[in-house]
Amino acid sequence: MNEIGLTSGDFTEHAEPFRLFAEWLADAAKSEPNDPNGVALATVDTDGMPDVRMVLLKGFDEQGFVFYTNFESAKGREILATMKAAMCFHWKSLRRQVRVRGPVEIVTDAEADAYFATRPRGSRIGAWASKQSRPLESRFALEKAVAEYTARYAIGEIPRPAHWSGFRIVPQSIEFWHDRPFRLHDRIVFSRAADGGWEKDRLYP
Repeated sequence: MNEIGLTSGDFTEHAEPFRLFAEWLADAAKSEPNDPNGVALATVDTDGMPDVRMVLLKGFDEQGFVFYTNFESAKGREILATMKAAMCFHWKSLRRQVRVRGPVEIVTDAEADAYFATRPRGSRIGAWASKQSRPLESRFALEKAVAEYTARYAIGEIPRPAHWSGFRIVPQSIEFWHDRPFRLHDRIVFSRAADGGWEKDRLYP
């Protein structure tokens, strides 16, 4: 057991990042009051101005970290223009942080369809009704659009909109940070090697 009562041992000894991330996410699921999969997503616009917002991680494996969105939203347009992004997980209850950076790829239609089908019906309607990130004249206009799409898809399955899909950040680096007394924190970073494996460095706090 480590000093906060968890079972992941000395995390700096891990040889690869994904198993460690899985352990930390599982710990967060036990301790965070809301959305342990919530993550800050950073992008840049066409002027190079940075942008950041919270999204929900919906899957990860050795290929990368997946989230879903409206591709016509601000983040969708910014990612499609650069195909690069970064993420920062911060679990305050655990005093831990994970940073991810890398190029972005679009998930397959099959992946997007499968995830879309698991969403609550109201969320699927919302994906059609919301012109995400664009000016909204009134709350009534949004509620009217929801009502219109609810009537349109009153029976049967709700198809996934063509503008709604997922992105996968393919990490070039993954950094793990753990709070320590006197700001002498533990930090390790995994960087993608030329052969596709991982190189690990310990960093000064």
